[in-house]
Amino acid sequence: MRARKSTKTGWAFLAPAFAHLLAFALIPMGYAFYISLSKINLFRGESKIVGFKNYALAFQEASFWGALWNSFRYAAMSVPAGIAVALLVAILVNQKLKGMTIYRTVFYVPAIASGIATAMLWIYIFLPDSGLINMTLQVVQKGIQPGVAKDQAWNINFLNQSEWAMPALAFMSIWTGLGPRMVLFIAGLIGIPAPLYEAAQLDGATSWKCFWKITVPMLTPTTLFVVITSTIGAMQVFTPIYLMTKGGPEYSTDVIGYHIYTEAWVNFNTGLASAKSFILLAIIAVISLFQWKLMESRMDSISA
Repeated sequence: MRARKSTKTGWAFLAPAFAHLLAFALIPMGYAFYISLSKINLFRGESKIVGFKNYALAFQEASFWGALWNSFRYAAMSVPAGIAVALLVAILVNQKLKGMTIYRTVFYVPAIASGIATAMLWIYIFLPDSGLINMTLQVVQKGIQPGVAKDQAWNINFLNQSEWAMPALAFMSIWTGLGPRMVLFIAGLIGIPAPLYEAAQLDGATSWKCFWKITVPMLTPTTLFVVITSTIGAMQVFTPIYLMTKGGPEYSTDVIGYHIYTEAWVNFNTGLASAKSFILLAIIAVISLFQWKLMESRMDSISA
């Protein structure tokens, strides 16, 4: 009787969370899947089941493949660099020195800022001539080439040149994603037993060897989580693209999230947009599973 009462109490506590999941995740996903199998005219309120034709049509579109490729490019640029910088910062602010709490707070601030405010800030940073980056480049150039003419000064229009737009957005993501990644790595670093480092130092191991032989292997579970969540976030990026480049110039930043938005709310092809969303879901699931298996084999080799 006591076990049954405990079970009922457990389900009672789970009920609100399950109701929230059902109402705001499962039912909307089910309806979105229904839409992906339909041809819908929003203006006339007409709907017709077409099966998997939307999925077939999505795979036939060159623009869809281009958007997927741009998403992979963005993830490849932003995720490894973002993780490396976050790990470096986590190691630096994990030192037992005075005032480190302040530094941790400062590095975490971008994570709590509005995505819109962050995008607007970086638009000004990337401005030609008067942007922070271009002004810094021009100061450096004057130091290297004194008396350089104004029309020959280094000046990059980051957001309006196809070769620079995607790297600029990836660079911005390193800053915006630093806080959460840093916190996770700090938690992982705190969990590494200090005697491991002490024993290694007694054996004459350098700081570099301690990093590669102790820190990196012991952080493998944390790194796995950070890699998977960062990749998912990179594949779903939308806000900075919408506010800063609109998928341009020349579709060079037309990532899959912005492409799906355009399909649904500009072209009003909601069925096709839903189908593309589920294709993206499947791709993210496959990538995450691959990363999980890869890191799992890495952890097995370390434990062995």
